[in-house]
Amino acid sequence: ETITQTDFVLLDYFDLSRRGINWPGLMGFGGLVTTTVGIFALVQRRVHPKWRRRDYILVLLLTLSMPISILFKSPFFKIPYTMPAIGLLVGNFYGSTMGVTVVVLLTGLVTFSMEVTGEQVLANVAGGLLGALMAGRMRSREELAVLGVGVGLTQGVVSLIINLIISATASTIWYAVLPGALLFALSGLAWSIVALGLSPYLERLFDLVTPIRLAELSNPNRPLLKRLATEAPGTFQHTLFVASLAEAAAQELHCNVELVRAGTLYHDIGKMHDPLGFIENQMGGPNKHDQINDPFKSAEIIKKHVTEGLVMARKHQLPKAVRDFIPEHQGKLLISYFYFQAQQKAQLEGTGSVDESYFRYDGPIPQSQETGVVMLADACEAALRSLKEVTPETALTVVNKILKARWQDNQLVDSGLTRQDLSKIAQVFIRVWQQYNHQRIAYPKGALNCQSSPK
Repeated sequence: ETITQTDFVLLDYFDLSRRGINWPGLMGFGGLVTTTVGIFALVQRRVHPKWRRRDYILVLLLTLSMPISILFKSPFFKIPYTMPAIGLLVGNFYGSTMGVTVVVLLTGLVTFSMEVTGEQVLANVAGGLLGALMAGRMRSREELAVLGVGVGLTQGVVSLIINLIISATASTIWYAVLPGALLFALSGLAWSIVALGLSPYLERLFDLVTPIRLAELSNPNRPLLKRLATEAPGTFQHTLFVASLAEAAAQELHCNVELVRAGTLYHDIGKMHDPLGFIENQMGGPNKHDQINDPFKSAEIIKKHVTEGLVMARKHQLPKAVRDFIPEHQGKLLISYFYFQAQQKAQLEGTGSVDESYFRYDGPIPQSQETGVVMLADACEAALRSLKEVTPETALTVVNKILKARWQDNQLVDSGLTRQDLSKIAQVFIRVWQQYNHQRIAYPKGALNCQSSPK
C-alpha cells in the first residue's frame, strides 16, 4: 500500500516515523539474549557436561526454526510456530530438563522480540512443554506418535479455554471459538508429525542415542545380533548374562540403563572374526590355542576382537556411544594367561624378558560409568558362572577380589566410579547370580518313572 502525505503527517504526529536506531531497545534485547544464553549454558553444563559441537549446532538450528517460521509464515498457514516440534525433539534427544529449558527460554525470547498474541504463546508453550517432559520417556515410535496427538489436543484445549475466558466478557457464543481451537490442535499435531518424521534422520546425522533408538538396537533380530547368536553362540550366551549383570548394576547406580544394555549386546561382536579362538565357543572341543602353541599369536587373536568389533560396528552404523563399549570394556587390561605363558617359554628358552605391553589391550580405559560397569560385569561373568555349590558370602569374596584387581590396575580412574559404587556393584552382581543359580526341587526317583494311568 502506498503511503500518502497525510499518512506521513500522522506517523510524525504519533512519533512513529523515526528511522534512527532504537538503542535502548537494542540494548535491552541484547541483555535478554545474553541472559538466555547464560541460563542455557548453566543448565547444559549441569545436565550434559560432555556435549559435542554437533549437539550445540542441532539445538541452535531447532531454536532458530521458531523465529524463522514466524517471519516467513504463509497466509495459508496461520499458526506456523514450531514449538511443539522443538519440545518433542529436544526432550527426546537430551531429556526433559533440557527440553523444558529450551522451550521456556525460547518462549521468553519470542514473546519480547516478535509480534505474537497471548493465545499463540500460551497454546504453543503448553504443547512444547508436554512434548519436552514426556518425549524422553517414550520407548517406541508408536508411543511418540501418541504423544504427538496429546500435544495437539493440549494446544487445542488451551486455546479453547483462553477464548472462552475472553468471550465471557465479549458476550460471544462459545462455539464460535471452536474453529480457532481446532486450528491450534491441528497445528500441534502437524508439527508433532514433522518431529516424528525428522527424528530418525537427525539421530543418525548428529550421532544421537535416544531411548527409542537404543531399544531398536537392542532388538535381538538386528542383523549383527542374529549373526552373533548363529556364528558365536557361546559368546552370545556370555553376552546375555553380562547384560543381566550390567543392567542391574546400572539401575542401582542410576546410570543410562538403555545405553548399558545396547552397549553390552554389541561389546563382543568382534569375536565373530574367529569364534573358536575364544573358549566359550569351543563347546568342549579342542582348544585352538593349544594347537597354535604360540602365546604371541594367541594374544594377537584375543586382542583382534576389539579392532574387528569396531570395524563391524562402523559398517553397521552403530552410534559412537554404543561403539565405545567395544574397546572400553577391555580398557588396557593384561591378557594374563598368555603373558605368563610367554614368560615361562622365555625362561625355558633363555630369550630374556617379555614386553608386557604386547599382551595388553590398546584401550582406552572406560570413560564413563556405563562402560566401567560393563567392564566389571564382563570380568565377573565367567567367575560367577563357575560357582555352583558355594555360599553367597564366598561368591561375594570372589567378586570383590575381581573388582579390587580392576581398581588397583587403574582401569577405572576415568570412569567416574567410586569405591562405594564398587561395593554396590558387587552386591548387585551377587543378587543376579543368586537368581540364575537358584536351587531346584529334586524329583523322587519314582516320580520320574511313573506313567499316567489309563482311564
